[in-house]
Amino acid sequence: MGTSDNAIKYHIANIGSKLGVSGLAALRQWPGYPLDSPLARRSPTMTASTADATAPTTSVVGPLGQVSLFARDVARTERFYRDTLGLPHIFTFGELAFFDCGGVRLYVHCVPDAEWRASSILYFRVADIDATVKTLGAAGIAFVGQPHRIHRDEATGDEEWMAFFEDPDRNMLALMSRVHAPAAGDGEP
Repeated sequence: MGTSDNAIKYHIANIGSKLGVSGLAALRQWPGYPLDSPLARRSPTMTASTADATAPTTSVVGPLGQVSLFARDVARTERFYRDTLGLPHIFTFGELAFFDCGGVRLYVHCVPDAEWRASSILYFRVADIDATVKTLGAAGIAFVGQPHRIHRDEATGDEEWMAFFEDPDRNMLALMSRVHAPAAGDGEP
């Protein structure tokens, strides 16, 4: 890949020191369980009740490890994702900032305006979408519409709800929540 052995060793040591681990073997085990363990194969926030019953039991690929976005200003990016959204900040190296999204690493690469482009939508799973919208709204986040139902599972009564918003660089983000449908006459969540 055109990277020297010394550069790789430097970055491994730097990342290890930021995460509080020493050496490549310990880094491979981070955040505390081996990548090939059953715990690593599912999201730490995923429970049996939220797993898709139609999902295959074996996978060709491993769990999602990292997603990336482009941004324009690293300090503003850190403040938004760490302070406003409350994501644990893993480390920043130059124009690269990393955050933990429940076991999936968010990699934000700050680039000049000419190189910036919109990225994929990140969907954050939340337990109570209305309360989260209220909390983030109080922090100054403007939502693109109110939370709305995306899907209703007729067999279980469970519903998928979403609400969309943008980060300071206009990357689209979303909240998603799976809730049990209200009883007749109770109204929508």
